[in-house]
Amino acid sequence: MKSIKQIVILLFGFWSNHSYAQQKDVIQLTAAFDKILSEQFKNNETGAVALVAKNGQVIYSKAFGMSNLELNTPMHTDNVFRIGSVTKQFTAIAILQLMEQGKLNLQDDITKFIPDYPVSGYHITIEHLLTHTSGIANKTDMTGDMGRLDLKPTEMIGHFKDQPMKFAPGTNYSYSNNGYFLLGYIIEKITGKTYAEYLDEHFFKPLGMTNSLYADDIRIIKNRASGYTSGVHGFENASPLSMTQPYAAGSIQSTVLDLFKWHKAVHSYKLVKKETLEKALTKYKLTDGKEITYGYGWRLGWVYDSPSTWHGGLINGFMSMVNYLPKEDVFVAVFSNCDCNSPEIVTSRLAAIASGKPYEYKEIAVRNSVLQEYIGVYENQKGQQRIITVSENRLYSQIGRGPKANLKAYQKDMFFFDPIVTIEFSRNKKGEIDKTTSKNLGGNDVWHKTNKPIPDENGIKVEEKILETYIGQYEVTPDFSFSITKEQGKLFLHATGQEKVEIFAETATKFFLKINDAQIEFVKDNTGKLTKAILTQGGRQTDAKKIK
Repeated sequence: MKSIKQIVILLFGFWSNHSYAQQKDVIQLTAAFDKILSEQFKNNETGAVALVAKNGQVIYSKAFGMSNLELNTPMHTDNVFRIGSVTKQFTAIAILQLMEQGKLNLQDDITKFIPDYPVSGYHITIEHLLTHTSGIANKTDMTGDMGRLDLKPTEMIGHFKDQPMKFAPGTNYSYSNNGYFLLGYIIEKITGKTYAEYLDEHFFKPLGMTNSLYADDIRIIKNRASGYTSGVHGFENASPLSMTQPYAAGSIQSTVLDLFKWHKAVHSYKLVKKETLEKALTKYKLTDGKEITYGYGWRLGWVYDSPSTWHGGLINGFMSMVNYLPKEDVFVAVFSNCDCNSPEIVTSRLAAIASGKPYEYKEIAVRNSVLQEYIGVYENQKGQQRIITVSENRLYSQIGRGPKANLKAYQKDMFFFDPIVTIEFSRNKKGEIDKTTSKNLGGNDVWHKTNKPIPDENGIKVEEKILETYIGQYEVTPDFSFSITKEQGKLFLHATGQEKVEIFAETATKFFLKINDAQIEFVKDNTGKLTKAILTQGGRQTDAKKIK
């Protein structure tokens, strides 16, 4: 029988070894995090702040690059950033608090709180606003000097309320800042407080978020990071924007540590009940039963094969990304002070590593005879096509006629690319490939194999006299248009602020681009007159009226 002294020595040895292993893990993680972040955010350029937490504890917090390029001020972990659309989860939680208090119902029509809002005969609910399924357009941008104007909520609503509905509420998904703007106004109408006051009294002060506020360019804010953009001369100061305009859709300023405080409060049910939060983090179903990858203020997707709740933010001078893997209890926030340097992918990489997943899966060899089994045209519920081909013993995937991505195998029938996107092929009872499932931040998408032939990469030949009928100017919005021109028997598209690109014929009226998965269809009326073009990308359609 061992003595007490021997047991104590054994226990001490166990805990010493355990502590050493933990320290070693942290050192390895820190080195991996440093490498990923330093590759994207350089010392003498605009920068970023990153925070990684696991099991409720911060395991990494570090700053990169410059907070202010003109003053040569390095970035610090306590720098304050505009977080853009990450604000939406604050707005959503505020609405859910009011719901739990019985002051509203998610199925209430918005005219209950905004009686004069023109709903065009539709029943638009608060839930529709939360899930971006209201059909209300997403046109809040104020150009030029208009962006500097301080506007009351009613004045901003006046700028967009008469825009036509995009679709019947609940039948489709279309991201709408205007919808969240209306939610902020509903909060004010119910509580009698401004949106900024509600944030301060119900979130920032109670949770000790001492560096968070409704953004204000007049106040002196300690450790405020300067915002930048990319221009013809390199980095430039971001255009001014009155924060009364993004309002409840994107007006908060904060730090990565304060966002972690917020995250912990949300997920420990200090702000809303467990069942309420679970509903907020559930994919919303459209009227036809199809799920979208959005809940109430959060997006729902995957990092490798792990479920993820996340949201990004983009606002003049800043980009932000917050990602949470609930199964592994890993939280990551990365804020960037240039709207030209997105932290989206790097945030997912940090989350993957912190959860024990590889920085990138290790590629394994696959016989060419096996690769041939995957070849085909696959379609999802949106009608999009994923084309799988093989070239020089490598497997490739492309959405529509967009760029090809090399798929690398890491297990049987399982591939990765980009490097946080995975694609898994499934077999039927006969062992034949019948579908593939892609998983990424945007959610998982199932693509069923069809019998359609692999289309020609360069499209078909169309008579020049037909091509000439498509030449002209097309307008999507007053601020965005494109021209169609013909050169040496080829059609080109030149959009506002973009380079001219060639388009290729799928049919005599439908064309595609090779730089992305966009398609364009030319439409004539009953008289044979060309009236518009329909742009399709990512399963979404937009009309462009022919104006010249």
